[in-house]
Amino acid sequence: MNRSFFVKFVAAATLLLGIVASGHEASARKNSAKNSKDGVVPGIEVLAKKGFPGLKGKKVGLVTNPSGVDRNLRSTIDILYNAPGVDLVALYGPEHGVRGDVYAGGKVTDTYDKATGLPVYSLYGATRKPTPEMLKGIDVMVYDIQDVGARSYTFISTLGLVMEACGELGIEVMVLDRPNPLGGEKIEGSYVEDGFFSFVSQYRIPYVYGLTVGELALMINEEGLNRGQLGNQPPARCKLTVIPMEGWKRSMTYADTGLPWVLPSPNIPYPSSPMHYCAAGICGELYGFLNIGIGYTLPFQVFGEEWIDAVALKELLDSWRLPGVSFRTIWFKPFSGRSAGKLVQGVQYFFTDYSSARITEVQFHVMQAIATLYPDKTPFETATGIGLFDKVCGSSYIRKTFSKNYRFDDIKDFWRKDEAEFRKLAERYYLYK
Repeated sequence: MNRSFFVKFVAAATLLLGIVASGHEASARKNSAKNSKDGVVPGIEVLAKKGFPGLKGKKVGLVTNPSGVDRNLRSTIDILYNAPGVDLVALYGPEHGVRGDVYAGGKVTDTYDKATGLPVYSLYGATRKPTPEMLKGIDVMVYDIQDVGARSYTFISTLGLVMEACGELGIEVMVLDRPNPLGGEKIEGSYVEDGFFSFVSQYRIPYVYGLTVGELALMINEEGLNRGQLGNQPPARCKLTVIPMEGWKRSMTYADTGLPWVLPSPNIPYPSSPMHYCAAGICGELYGFLNIGIGYTLPFQVFGEEWIDAVALKELLDSWRLPGVSFRTIWFKPFSGRSAGKLVQGVQYFFTDYSSARITEVQFHVMQAIATLYPDKTPFETATGIGLFDKVCGSSYIRKTFSKNYRFDDIKDFWRKDEAEFRKLAERYYLYK
């Protein structure tokens, strides 16, 4: 090839590639801008855009944790503290604390926030419902925490107790809405029965309830769904305002929102973690039965133990053809916990078709498979935490019936019995389509 021609050819090709690349970059920037424009806007940003209506000129309390941020990761604490005309005077810490510096299960104590100097009152310890002394001088209480969409996740229990306490004292409550990471269409599990209401099952709702935290607050306030605890007493209602998001749709999981994921608690590190929490967390209450990835890099995403034959477990689970779920074999060594440093084997599971998957039922099928392969390893005879298991299930019926034969079909109808009724009720409180 002629050298002069070759040089010209390379120059032309380089120019052409540069034009194409520039076009791709421009398209990428355009798409990025479009996604940013069309992405979900959380309640805290909607409130800020409108100039903080309902808060100006008032003494404000804030219940939050590290997940309370805007799309640029600015903390709701700092946003309200620096908002013109807003007097943020106190912070309230649920499980893990307002800055996330308390590990799972640790007690949150009254202290001061180093960044703002504001007092921080604990709502996870000796006091879970704020006392009149904690609320003294507050005109409006703001709630901004990323939910996971599961009944047993304690932040919604904190929300209800805050609403109850504020209602009794005539204090307004404002909920800054955020996405339900499970989406707004999935509803699974039976209601909580009398005698089983607790901090991990505070409301008469299914285990997966398909509402945003703002929608749930509206329902709690109107329906008094903790009436199983209250007996014949009327529900304590508060003056409630919900600041809706912009751009969220019921069909969205968190991955569809375009928002950064800030883990609301240490073992919920990824946007998909709430799905896995629902699929393995109930089983995880049975301490000593199965390792579900806590203490490893896959919290709630695996089922394993030293004595499991991973191949045999996968083959049995595959034979049942669970809709929307696939399994793979896995071997791993947990970093912490009772199996730390030991080689554990079992299965990791994936939602290959989330819309058709019954996420909460994965763990029951795994428990059935374990009982089939290892009759001497049945959970209710080998593990502790049975009382907490019942509380999280909202009933002892699940355990008592399932443990007779360890077949999910024996509890399937019970587990699903309240879903259609609740869906009709929930639709009254939808803020989004």
